[in-house]
Amino acid sequence: GYTYSGERFAKYFKDFAEKYHFADMYAGGFYPYPSLGEFWAYWSRYIWINRYAPIPTDLYRQLLDLVRGKDYFVLTTNVDHCFQRSGFDKKRLFYTQGDYGLFQSLHPSGPSAGKTYDNYEMVREMLLAQGWQFSENNDLLWPAGGQVKMTIPDNFLPFCPDDGQAMTTNLRIDEDFVQDAGWQQAAGRYRDFLLKNAGKKIVYLELGVGMNTPAIIKYPFWQLTAENKNAFYICVNQGEAGCSEDILDRSLLINGGIAELVDAAGKLPAEGEK
Repeated sequence: GYTYSGERFAKYFKDFAEKYHFADMYAGGFYPYPSLGEFWAYWSRYIWINRYAPIPTDLYRQLLDLVRGKDYFVLTTNVDHCFQRSGFDKKRLFYTQGDYGLFQSLHPSGPSAGKTYDNYEMVREMLLAQGWQFSENNDLLWPAGGQVKMTIPDNFLPFCPDDGQAMTTNLRIDEDFVQDAGWQQAAGRYRDFLLKNAGKKIVYLELGVGMNTPAIIKYPFWQLTAENKNAFYICVNQGEAGCSEDILDRSLLINGGIAELVDAAGKLPAEGEK
């Protein structure tokens, strides 16, 4: 649903792009900013528009309509929480790589070990300190004068309430990534789902998974399909639709966009209808 470059990037990060010459949000997330004030000015915008602002398309609701009433489970590397925000049952979701809506200690240990912290209020305060405004539905708005700051005051920098260290995003970047109690529970529910459906008729539907992290969704889906003769694998990917040779006879590979496919699938007659 979200694009990290183009007009959307220019709308919210034109000042950073002009100063540091990167061309998309992802690159800006790894830039070595000279101060924590600039780092959090950038990341507060990044987090807000990709986690708390309105979802820009209806795709997730359409996906929910397709699986409603079925025994489904969602495994995702997305960290924008769009599935849950669109009405998917949170007990049928596993966000493996973290959540933009959470902070963690930079080096969690002792009282901060295994803990994450909701960041909504902290991020909102950072944005207000830069001069941003908000619409009634939480869209981020440029102020009337069209100028915002590219840094935040030191008193808005986030520090862990349990160990006093600087906080960072709860994203899987290195070995310090916190898999908190919610993460562990979701992982357990996913394992239970797979065990319950072992050997049964099941579809592994892969939507837009690239080769950055194939070991989380893509390769396991291939293996699960190969091990279960009642399983079927569907891959939808613009330019990267493929599978292992041993499951080709039980696979459907679609080189196309997810939105077009989901829209077409939603117009198919229900089971039992002509």
